[in-house]
Amino acid sequence: MPAAKFGAAAKTFLPSSIFYQTITGNYADLDIIDQWTEADVVLKADMSTACAAPWADEVTLQVIHDVADKNGNPLSLAPRNILRRVLSLYEKRGWQPVIAPELEFYLTQPNSNPSDAIEPPIGRTSRKGIGRQSYSITAVDEYGKVIDDIYEFAEAQGLEIASVIQEGGAGQLEINLTHGDPLRLADDVFLFKRTIREAALRNGCFATFMAKPMRDEPGSAMHIHQSVVDVVTGANIFSHPDGSETDEFRHFIGGCQKHFWAATALFAPYVNSFRRYSGGDSAPTNIEWATDNRTTGLRIPVSPPESRRVENRVVGMDCNPYLAIAGSLACGYLGMINAEKPRDPASGEGYGRGLSLPRSLFTALKKLSEDTAFRAVLGEEFCMVYEGIKHAELEEFQSEISPWEREYLLLAV
Repeated sequence: MPAAKFGAAAKTFLPSSIFYQTITGNYADLDIIDQWTEADVVLKADMSTACAAPWADEVTLQVIHDVADKNGNPLSLAPRNILRRVLSLYEKRGWQPVIAPELEFYLTQPNSNPSDAIEPPIGRTSRKGIGRQSYSITAVDEYGKVIDDIYEFAEAQGLEIASVIQEGGAGQLEINLTHGDPLRLADDVFLFKRTIREAALRNGCFATFMAKPMRDEPGSAMHIHQSVVDVVTGANIFSHPDGSETDEFRHFIGGCQKHFWAATALFAPYVNSFRRYSGGDSAPTNIEWATDNRTTGLRIPVSPPESRRVENRVVGMDCNPYLAIAGSLACGYLGMINAEKPRDPASGEGYGRGLSLPRSLFTALKKLSEDTAFRAVLGEEFCMVYEGIKHAELEEFQSEISPWEREYLLLAV
């Protein structure tokens, strides 16, 4: 909107039905009284998030808004409010979570026809294969113009990038963000998704955050590094002064192992999300933990005691960052307050071993419906609406007939 109108507006309204919409643009019928009266919700600008939209042709500001009801109460369905709700539980205990997300994504050739397979982009050498060289400087240089624009756009928005690396897929990159406050970093992930897409479009390609965009390439994750500090002392509560592990550290892991089944519905929110879990490809499908082991769902990176942390490797890049971070921290919080004991750390390769995560969205939603403690942390109203939307999306997907079915079943059964 014009800047003058934005500055003059005391309140901005949207219909509450935006929270009942599926990914396809359809709406889910839910057990809500007067759902389709579409009462207004109120948007309140969080001016601390105001930053440039540097890809715009004219000077443009983008501002993240909070959502409240007409009485000023935070709306329980808004993902940003869900994360705030979880953080408030930590605050009441004198704790401050610290996270660092890693963002994996693919650059692809433009895909204007959804029936066509997604193809890796053509880089400066005009060859696709070079993009599969993990950690290769040459592979990163292959898409140097896109990366340069990402850095330029990020700097204009005040977004900090710790590093950019080539991942294992053709045209797959990873951006690491510096650790900090969970709400601020969820905002950053949201803004980075938009930034990366715009940088790709400027250079004639697409950027996708699908968990598994190509059949024979690895999936894309959003790994979340998590620690907790004491608000008063600033010390990492996962480590004793002598550097040894604390009960809180182990209980955090225990909570993750107990509640990740329910949280998977947030970590892997779409049908495609579960394709990333199929066949390995660096995507742990277990809830085991171990130090310096990337095959476990919970990895403890090698670090000094003051930086001891738990890396959640289960989350897909297609997640809503507010909900995924909230869900992950909720699991750890429940573990610490209930003194959940973790299983013994795993040894050796974890692929195909240990307790497996749900392998479908339907199963994940069933686990979410059964975990009353996890639901209480996120809020029952949110969980009810989230389940309803996801079941509606499942029904839409089940109505489709895929090319695989036509190829192998049409004349063979």
